[in-house]
Amino acid sequence: MPEITTASRALPIGGTGRLTTGWWGMACLLATEGILFAYLIFSYAYLGAQAPQGWPPGGPPSLKLALPNTVLLLASSLVLEVGHWRFRARREKTAMPALLLTAAMGIVFILVQLKEWTNKGFGFATDAYSSSYFTLTGFHLAHVIAGVIALVVLSVWAWQQRFPHEGSLHLMLGRIYWHFVDLVWLVVFTTVYLVPQHP
Repeated sequence: MPEITTASRALPIGGTGRLTTGWWGMACLLATEGILFAYLIFSYAYLGAQAPQGWPPGGPPSLKLALPNTVLLLASSLVLEVGHWRFRARREKTAMPALLLTAAMGIVFILVQLKEWTNKGFGFATDAYSSSYFTLTGFHLAHVIAGVIALVVLSVWAWQQRFPHEGSLHLMLGRIYWHFVDLVWLVVFTTVYLVPQHP
């Protein structure tokens, strides 16, 4: 009768290597979110093309808050890359301040965006422009909030030295998501704020 043997080490969960199930999950998430934003931007552009009295109503939106807020969000990606560089240099605990600073910059972006909303002279249900404006910027704001939460969790894990030296899938996925959020904002900012400046 043959003898039954078992493996001495546990089987991997979720795949191994760079293209793990977590990586594919993030790729699918960003693909669906990218399609969602594409639909929202298309609907915004369609409503603008059909508007009988100019788009947006009341003239182009002010860049007073939106432009510095955009620079802040783009700068946060650079700070995040500094944190990643420190992690790659095996300085996990020194990566935590960079991750926290990125999250703090995201929080400032959220507060400035909310301030801009309160400065608007219209509400969500005022007209087609207001509905599309709040929907488009609001969906992006929700993604920034999710990114901030992820960055705070990653900073705690970095402080606890929970990331392996050979690389962390979680940190990579967090970086990919945050850069995606920044890239989407560039498209939203261009569509909503820059294009109306030059009708």
